[in-house]
Amino acid sequence: MTTEDLRIVRTRPLLTPAILAEELPLGDAAARIVTRSRAALVDILDGRDPRPFVVVGPCSVHDPAAALVYAEKLRILADEVADSVFLVMRVYFEKPRTIMGWKGLINDPDIDESFRINEGLRRARKLLVDVADMGLPAGTEFLDTTFGQFYADLISWAAIGARTVESQVHRELASGLSMPVGMKNRTDGNVQVAVEAILAARERHLFPSLTHEGAPAILETSGNPDCHLVLRGGSVTGPNHDADSVAAAVDLLTAAGLPARLMIDCSHANSGKDPNRQPELVAALAARIAAGQTAVRALMIESHLVAGRQEPTARPLTFGQSITDACLDFDTTRECLLRFAETLG
Repeated sequence: MTTEDLRIVRTRPLLTPAILAEELPLGDAAARIVTRSRAALVDILDGRDPRPFVVVGPCSVHDPAAALVYAEKLRILADEVADSVFLVMRVYFEKPRTIMGWKGLINDPDIDESFRINEGLRRARKLLVDVADMGLPAGTEFLDTTFGQFYADLISWAAIGARTVESQVHRELASGLSMPVGMKNRTDGNVQVAVEAILAARERHLFPSLTHEGAPAILETSGNPDCHLVLRGGSVTGPNHDADSVAAAVDLLTAAGLPARLMIDCSHANSGKDPNRQPELVAALAARIAAGQTAVRALMIESHLVAGRQEPTARPLTFGQSITDACLDFDTTRECLLRFAETLG
């Protein structure tokens, strides 16, 4: 009598991280970009570099061609504001769903529920290689705990999302990642769980995973000292980007013996999911940072080539417009970040 896999209807082979890295290698120049960018972000978080950093880009990449056009524009802007702001491109491949919906480029690259995951991994890594070759650092959210093996070598900043910040396996994952990691407050606005996630990720962990060769293994981590808090507002508590909310978050971090450093996510509940409100938040935060608020070391902005969003089922899809959360258009983003840099001086 069979007692296992009663609800598994099909299995397909998954390529290994080592094979994908051989197909799409990280070159020496790109590796130097990743290494230098990670070091720069740590310096910002630790206060050795006075510039804030901004993670900016599409809510979720669905078209690598459009993402590359965005990256080319952002690369130019990054050079323009480099004296005052360090820019990181938001390159998110996985979309956490509250119930159901499109799960992102890796899981469903053709946006048709064919779920060609091997092809999705290839497209994701190829985009990250191309972005790094441009000299631009990339940030992403780690949702599936095995996918990181396929492209973590190309990531300069990572996030653990609001829906997974309480997950033990994601805290263990963060403890072994090679870059700074932002822990988002929970979707309802609870910040304490994110503080606890930072504490947990700083510790040594052992957990089962896969090697680059695809073999099962027990990984042992040393702990990640470069984790920080991300305030993204909440469905219950509302926005938490204001001075009082930041002060309350700093109190929680200090009470836990953690550095008082955090990022403000200008989208999600902090903007009421209205992308056009993001520039207002950025301007207000710029003024507070310029006035001496040292705890806010970073911002996040959701932005694409074209403003707004479209349905994933639309055909044809508008080039450069989000199919998940609505985004700012690039021209508005550019103006916003130029003003941000000018305010900081």
